[in-house]
This record gives sequence, C-alpha cells and structure tokens, in this order.
Amino acid sequence: MPKVQTARGGNAPFEFSATAESLFNEDFSADGFIGEIKIIGTVEDVGRCFVVRGRIEYRKSFTCDRCLAQAEADNVHEFAEEIEKSAAVDDVIDVTELLRDELLAGQPMKNLCKDDCKGLCPVCGANLNDGECGCDKFIVDPRLAALEQLGI
Repeated sequence: MPKVQTARGGNAPFEFSATAESLFNEDFSADGFIGEIKIIGTVEDVGRCFVVRGRIEYRKSFTCDRCLAQAEADNVHEFAEEIEKSAAVDDVIDVTELLRDELLAGQPMKNLCKDDCKGLCPVCGANLNDGECGCDKFIVDPRLAALEQLGI
C-alpha cells in the first residue's frame, strides 16, 4: 500500500514502481497493464492542506477501438490532488486510493493502435490500415434516398 512521508512546511518527494496488483492489492489482470507502473511525485504542504502532484507511467495492452487489432502503448498521466491535513497520521499519508483512482481515471477515452488508424471498412469489415479493400463506401442519406430515384 503506497504511503508517503509529508514535509511540514515544504515538499517531500516519493516514487513507487511495482505491478498494479501489488501496488493496490487488487486484481487488474483484465485492465491490460503490462509490467510495472511507475509513480513519481511530491507532497507539498500549502498551509491548509497537502497537495499531492505527480506522474503515472505505464504500458498497456488493448484492442484498438477503430480496427479491433491488438496493440500496446506507453501512457503517462499527470495528476494533482489536495488532501486534508487530518489524513496524515504521524506525518504519513496513505495515497493508495488516490493513486488507484488517478490511474483508472487517467485511461484514454479511445484506445487507438496509432493516431491515424483508418478503422474497418463499413461494407466488408476489412482492416483499412492494411490497404484499401475496393468496396464502394458511398452511403446515401436515407432522408434523401427518394431524390436518387428522380435522377437529381
């Protein structure tokens, strides 16, 4: 369980590097995390509370949302959260829940194998990253389909 030392009136650096399962004592096998997750940050005493800032670095395996191919990618997620001073026990803060939430909330909305992924052909389902399939992809708007019969 990740716990960090606070520095009353200053900054205290911290660093964790372990698998998601060992860091958070949970089964993350379905989430696709590969290897160790690295968390680097600082705890800063800002007077009324502590501010925990840092960066989470990890590698993830996933299915591309456009072409359905298996892919892997390195990800980095920056975070900054305030923690009440009352959460510190003997100048130590348990940041397990905060880091777990940041890791899960920092997941990309779309998992793409590459930024310019072309996806699948809507007609035959071929992966367009492998080349054009030759299908006619012109789709008539159903609201305008009657005009096509008029030759317009």
